[in-house]
Amino acid sequence: MSVSFPASSLQPPTSGGRRKFLVAGVIAAAIALLAPLHAAGRAFAWKASSRGGVVYLVGSVHMLSSNMYPLNASLEAAYKDSDLLVEEVDLGDMMDPSSQMQLLMRGMLSSSQPLDKVVSASTYALLAQHAASSGLPIEPLKLLKPWMVALMVEAMEWQKAGLDPELGLDKHFYDEARNDSKGVQGLETADDQLSLFDAMTMDQQDHMLAQTLKDIDAEKAAMSKMMDAWRTGDVPAVERVVLSGLRQDPALYQRLLVGRNKNWMPKIEALFARRGHALVVVGAAHLVGPDGLVAMLKAKGYAVEQM
Repeated sequence: MSVSFPASSLQPPTSGGRRKFLVAGVIAAAIALLAPLHAAGRAFAWKASSRGGVVYLVGSVHMLSSNMYPLNASLEAAYKDSDLLVEEVDLGDMMDPSSQMQLLMRGMLSSSQPLDKVVSASTYALLAQHAASSGLPIEPLKLLKPWMVALMVEAMEWQKAGLDPELGLDKHFYDEARNDSKGVQGLETADDQLSLFDAMTMDQQDHMLAQTLKDIDAEKAAMSKMMDAWRTGDVPAVERVVLSGLRQDPALYQRLLVGRNKNWMPKIEALFARRGHALVVVGAAHLVGPDGLVAMLKAKGYAVEQM
C-alpha cells in the first residue's frame, strides 16, 4: 500500500532548503510516469457539464520528470478554457512559512518518546533495514512521528527515481495560473491535510509506516504498468494500481479517499454555477472507482466525458 500523499503527502527538505507537502492524493497516483504524456491515447482527464456549466477534472501526478513535458494537448486546452484552478490545497498557502513550520512541529515526537519507543519492534526493524540499504541516517527519523516518516521515506524514493515535485501537475498548473493571473482555490486547507495523518492513532501510524516500507519494492516493480496506463488514459488499469493497496485497509481508504471525496463534492458542484469554467486538479486516485469523483458526478446526473 502506497501512502505518500496527496497528497497524494509531504516532502522532506531538499538541498535547496525547499519543504513542500506531497499530500495530493492518495498516493499511488504520485508514482512515476516517465513516458511522454503527449503519446497516443486519451488523457487522464474528464469534462463534466450541466446546464451550461463546465468543470474539467484532471488526475494529478504529484511528482514528474522533465521528459513528461510538453503535456497532452487536451490538458493544456482544458487549462486555457478555464479561468479558475481548483486543487486539493492552494499551493500558495501550503508553501507559506507558517504552514511549513506547522508541518515540522506537528510531525515531531516528544524527546521522551522517540520513534523506536512508539512503534512496534517489527516496524522499527523494517525502517532500520531500509535506512541501512538506502544510506539514510536513522537518528533524525527517530524524532518524527510514524506518519511523517512514512511520507518522507516514500518521497525520497521517488526523488531518487528522478521525479521532482516541482514538475508535478499540481505545481505546473499552479505556476501557470499565477503567471496568467487566474484564480486559485483549494478544496481543503493545509491543516485539513495534516490532520488526516496527525489525528491517526499510534497503532494506525505504525501500520501506515510498516505498509509503506513493505510496499516500496512492489511499487517500483509496478512503475512501468502505471506509467503506461496513466499516459494512455487507461482508467481500469490505473484504478487497479492506485486503489489496490488502499482497499486492503478499509479504515484508511475511508479516511484518505472516500471521506475527502464526499467533502469535496459540494464545492465541486458549486463550480457549475459559475460563469467561467473551472479546472479541478486532484490526485488520480480520487477520480477512479465507485467512490471516485467521476462516479459521484455521474450518479448525480452530470454529463461526464473522458478527454
